[in-house]
Amino acid sequence: MNSIKSVPARVLNRRGGHSLEAEREQFDKSQAISISKAINTQEAPVKEKHARRIILGTHHEKGAFTFWSYAIGLPLPSSAILSWKFCHVLHKVLRDGHPNVLQDCQRYRSNIRETGDLWGHLHDRYGQLVSIYTRLLLTKISFHVKHPEFPPGLEVSDEVLEKTAGTDVNNIFQLTVELFDYLDCELKLSESVFRQLNTSMAVSQMSAVQCRLAPLIQVIQDCSHLYHYSVKLMFKLHSCLPADTLQGHRDRFHEQFRSLKNFFKRASDMLYFKRLIQIPRLPESPPNFLRASALAEHVKPVVVIPEEAPEDDEPENLIEISTTSTTEPQITSDLFEQTFGPPNGVWDDRDAQIESLKKELDTLRAEMEKIKLEAQRYITELKAQVNSLEGEVEEQRKQKQKALVDNEQLRDELERLQRVKQDSDRSQRLCAEAEKKANATEIRYTKLKEKHSELINTHAELLRKNADTAKQLTVTQQSQEEVARVKEQLAFQVEQVKREAEMKLEDQSVQMEQLRQELDARRDELDQAQRSLSQAKQAGVDLSAQVEALHAEKEVLRRSVSEKECELLSTRGLIEEKELQLSQEADKATREIRELQGRLLEKSNQEQNLQQKLLDEQFSILQETVREAEDILRDAVAKLDDPLHIRCTSSPDYLLSRAQAALESTDALENGHAQYVASMADAAGLVGALALFAHLTADTIVNGSATSHLAPTDHADRLTEMCRDCGQRSLDYLGELKDRQRLGRAELGDVRRALRGVLQLAQELRPKSLDIKQEELGDMVEKEMASTSEAIEDAVRRIEEMMSQARNESSGVKLEVNERILNSCTDLMKAIRLLVTTSTNLQKEIVESGRGAATTQEFYAKNSRWTEGLISASKAVGWGATQLV
Repeated sequence: MNSIKSVPARVLNRRGGHSLEAEREQFDKSQAISISKAINTQEAPVKEKHARRIILGTHHEKGAFTFWSYAIGLPLPSSAILSWKFCHVLHKVLRDGHPNVLQDCQRYRSNIRETGDLWGHLHDRYGQLVSIYTRLLLTKISFHVKHPEFPPGLEVSDEVLEKTAGTDVNNIFQLTVELFDYLDCELKLSESVFRQLNTSMAVSQMSAVQCRLAPLIQVIQDCSHLYHYSVKLMFKLHSCLPADTLQGHRDRFHEQFRSLKNFFKRASDMLYFKRLIQIPRLPESPPNFLRASALAEHVKPVVVIPEEAPEDDEPENLIEISTTSTTEPQITSDLFEQTFGPPNGVWDDRDAQIESLKKELDTLRAEMEKIKLEAQRYITELKAQVNSLEGEVEEQRKQKQKALVDNEQLRDELERLQRVKQDSDRSQRLCAEAEKKANATEIRYTKLKEKHSELINTHAELLRKNADTAKQLTVTQQSQEEVARVKEQLAFQVEQVKREAEMKLEDQSVQMEQLRQELDARRDELDQAQRSLSQAKQAGVDLSAQVEALHAEKEVLRRSVSEKECELLSTRGLIEEKELQLSQEADKATREIRELQGRLLEKSNQEQNLQQKLLDEQFSILQETVREAEDILRDAVAKLDDPLHIRCTSSPDYLLSRAQAALESTDALENGHAQYVASMADAAGLVGALALFAHLTADTIVNGSATSHLAPTDHADRLTEMCRDCGQRSLDYLGELKDRQRLGRAELGDVRRALRGVLQLAQELRPKSLDIKQEELGDMVEKEMASTSEAIEDAVRRIEEMMSQARNESSGVKLEVNERILNSCTDLMKAIRLLVTTSTNLQKEIVESGRGAATTQEFYAKNSRWTEGLISASKAVGWGATQLV
């Protein structure tokens, strides 16, 4: 075998021009260039060739002194990207550098912590990532300093893991917790990176995206080993401690398993990782630590880094020593020419260095031989394992054949059970239909009652409005009646005065006619007298006296006529004055009536304006409440996707109480909505019910999300989706309340269905048969069936009493309506009684056909789930009959 001893003496003498100081200076310069190119402010991933030169430099000087001498001079506080790339390079140096790098990094922990604290207080996207990355690096350094058996690359054999864990349960427990903390830091960094990759940065080929994704390659390598070690230690813990004691460990591992599986899946789908790393696939479900044989099913995830094509400006190779005799002299010659320069015939103190290189070369050769022997031993052990695995495969094949036979038997049993289940489903459907009819009857009665209450309220409101209007009209009518009464009195007086005047005129006219007739008669007599005077002058003195008397009487009559005419003229003036006064008073009354009508119209307009203002204020209050409720529900729905909420948990019982309370609040909300639609001047009932509904629904959604964290995967997904659907349905209902046009048509049906879905899932997640022993199930079934029959008989009796009471107390349409309702209830109870009888007979047939030689109690105990369903159905029927009455 050729060695460095075969180098001619003239080669050893060709040492001039390059001293050790020059070599060190060249090394420092090369490292400075690589560090400056790898760690800069450009938003691009670190080039692999620069990182590889830095790593080779740590192997060259057996530590990271040069790296840290340049790293502490970098302006890390000035750029978050510079700090991010520094953390990336430091992670690679820790994983792939010389083992002494760990101790050098331990001395600079304070610098790493200060960088993380600085960027943790600043609201910068890269700064937040730097803060999380520094916490990961500090955790990594602390773990490997505390456990030197684990190299920073985390590659150890199962034997070393077993030796490190030891046999002390406390040590195994503590080591498992530390591995969980280590894995949490790795997963938190990956989650933070993916959270910042929004839709505008979804393309993994962008340099800005690759700058964030590049460190995840080292994270994937670390996570694969940490997951494998965690599984091993968890199985070892379960072999030493009770399962209840390790419930917290299992829950934490399941959370990490889901996060790690999601991380690997997202990374596998990105084109950037496909060419750089082969990511392993985790199983569909986490290992079952409660079954010790599941350890044999565990497969260690292996990360493969593909061979890369050579890049430009590659670093110089380390010293390579071949075992081939024909190439070793040339390699040694090139090595000395590159290291010490051309020979100049001068002998100096490098002879000692040559001797040390020879000894190191011999040591390396011995280690190579040792490695070969170890590899041969591993190959032999692997062949033995292959043979044993082949035997196990043959055994598994036999078990598979046996399982096929058992599967056929189970399939036949399953078909029989399915037929029984179909019969049971048919009975349940009949029960459900009866319950629906009962609910429909109850809903119709409730609607009639609500309609009656609404009519009463509307009638009372109309009566109040009618009373106010009647009061105003009464005042107006009294004023009008008073004016009319005064007018009538005045008209009556005028008529009376007219009649009196007319009567006086008629009397005076009669008297004047009489006077005229008398005057004419007197004139005739006077003429006769004059004629007789001319004939008989002997009575001259007597006739003259008579003539004078007649003239005097004539003057008296003339004066009387003049007085009567004056009285008539004064009466006519008085009548005209009274008519003028009456017309003025009528005009005044008309003006007062018009003024009162104007005031009444103005007051009516003011009342309408105040009513409209009140409606607007009530609607604005409602809108503020709706917006606040929307904010509460959106915040609750956002908790479903909040990673910080993952560690929050809740029990199905508490979720059941919250969902039940939220479902009950919908009744108050519906009543408040109906009241507001009937009278929009009062939104107090709707506002209070809306606030209560929003808080209870949000509480249900948050607790549903917390409950899903402890539920099985299927139930957890269904519960999360049901909570999200509940929030969306509630927001849709609130959106309808914000529109005046759609406010009256807003319905709570979808919200109730979503809440009932959450309620049903919470009921399914509750532990079954915790309070009832299996041997007591049979007695429980008999008691429940008997109580159901008693409830039905009591309901029938009470309905008959109600019918007789309705016939005695009601009549007409009310009696007809009551008889129809009670007849429907009676028919429904008959159907329920027939259903219970049929179910009882069917139950007896199932028990007699399925129990075989066992007793009835043993059959119930054996089929506990079916028995619990039968008890629940019996309780539901009894409760429905009681509620119907």
